[in-house]
Amino acid sequence: MSAGKGNGGALKDKLEADEAAAPAGLEAVEPEAPLELTREAFEALRKECFELREQLLRRRAEFENYKKRVERDRQQAAQDATASLLEALLPALDSFDRALDTEAPETTLREGVELIRRQVLAVLEAKGVLVQDAVGQAFDPEVHQALSYEPAPGFEDGTVVEVFRKGYFLGGRLLRPALVKVAKGDAETPEGTRE
Repeated sequence: MSAGKGNGGALKDKLEADEAAAPAGLEAVEPEAPLELTREAFEALRKECFELREQLLRRRAEFENYKKRVERDRQQAAQDATASLLEALLPALDSFDRALDTEAPETTLREGVELIRRQVLAVLEAKGVLVQDAVGQAFDPEVHQALSYEPAPGFEDGTVVEVFRKGYFLGGRLLRPALVKVAKGDAETPEGTRE
């Protein structure tokens, strides 16, 4: 029995020796004496802190501006894509208008064309497209494209008297200018009597 007790005692001695040889960890670290700052060192640290704070605020503002610019660019790209698609539909709408302007008798085909035209117009209007009715308006080269400039009785000089192709807007943005005929003045007024 003493031999068994001797093995247990040897193991205990070995464990105690290992604990003594192991590093003590945090307990062994000596606390450092507090640093004493001179006034100059304190001011230098304060200045550095202020500069770092200013840099951080500038970077934050730059990042916010970047996010806003990216969002604005994304919205603009979406608007451009929508405008491009809607603009591509306008010639089809013109073809429907020309088909309906013919003096064909009322038929099921004509009714079908009118229905399709109304559906296309409804889609365009739902997306914010507005049709420009230029007749009677003053000619504006920003939104009208003049094809002819002729005397027109009853109209003032520079007034749109006929529309060859309608103009369209998308939220204030011109999709396509109207093709128009512009009055050259009152044809019934002799040139010598004008004031």
